[in-house]
Amino acid sequence: MNGKITRRQALKSSVGLLGLSYLGVYGTFAKDKSQRFKIGACDWSINEMARVKAIEVGKKIGLDGVQISLGTLDNDMHLRQGKIQQQYNDAFDRYGMTIGGIAIGEMNNIPYKSDPRAEQWVSDSIDVAKAMGCKVVLLAFFSNGDLKNDAVGTKETIRRLKKVMSKAEDNGIILGIESWLNAEEHMEIIDEVNSPNLKVYYDVANSNKMGYDIYDEIRSLGKENICEFHAKENGYLLGQGKVDFQKVRKAMDDIQYEGWVQIEGAVPKNADMFESYVLNNKYIRSVLSE
Repeated sequence: MNGKITRRQALKSSVGLLGLSYLGVYGTFAKDKSQRFKIGACDWSINEMARVKAIEVGKKIGLDGVQISLGTLDNDMHLRQGKIQQQYNDAFDRYGMTIGGIAIGEMNNIPYKSDPRAEQWVSDSIDVAKAMGCKVVLLAFFSNGDLKNDAVGTKETIRRLKKVMSKAEDNGIILGIESWLNAEEHMEIIDEVNSPNLKVYYDVANSNKMGYDIYDEIRSLGKENICEFHAKENGYLLGQGKVDFQKVRKAMDDIQYEGWVQIEGAVPKNADMFESYVLNNKYIRSVLSE
């Protein structure tokens, strides 16, 4: 990109593409707490955005956990309140579930690149994640917050990220960028911010929609630059749409990825959400447990 050795290049030079042993059949896979992959869903995709009930719905679907929203503009990002955190923790304990990450979807409406409210939310989300024992916060950059072809917005985003990354590092929290950017554009931001705690939150359907080679992108970014994945389709069940999840799995193997895979979207037109997510959960586990 600029001729210098980047953090990404230095990290990749020390990482061998070694295969990992696969896990057993589905029943064992779902119960093994040391499992390589954990399967969750976004609370907004199961019709329970910023609601504690998402945990109960996730349990009924058969998930390992749920990716929960920091909140909405209407409830003033209520997960920042200790009493709301306790309600979620109680629900996770009650249903034997795990917090599958925190997301700030409201940044699509209130852009991080231009609105001080979003900047405060990101800083506060680090405290929330630390308090709830969560390692990853998803930062959304779509709609009003889109960075694609926005050099000014990208420059300001980089400036703001540089200000908050020391806090993220001190607390052991990863900030994950989800956007319309390609792998190289993401890496330009990551290299400029220069923090090991800034990574890409990789959404396979978004990248496919943009025409990127998602399988090469996964390998190019590598395990060191991808924090988590969204297993997503637009208008199709997983495995019946445009993304080849067998090839996604192979790319994950090549970079030795392990961690959360969150199901998003993947509900056909006029289909029932719950029934679709039961099928999506079954399918993605079959791919990731072979």
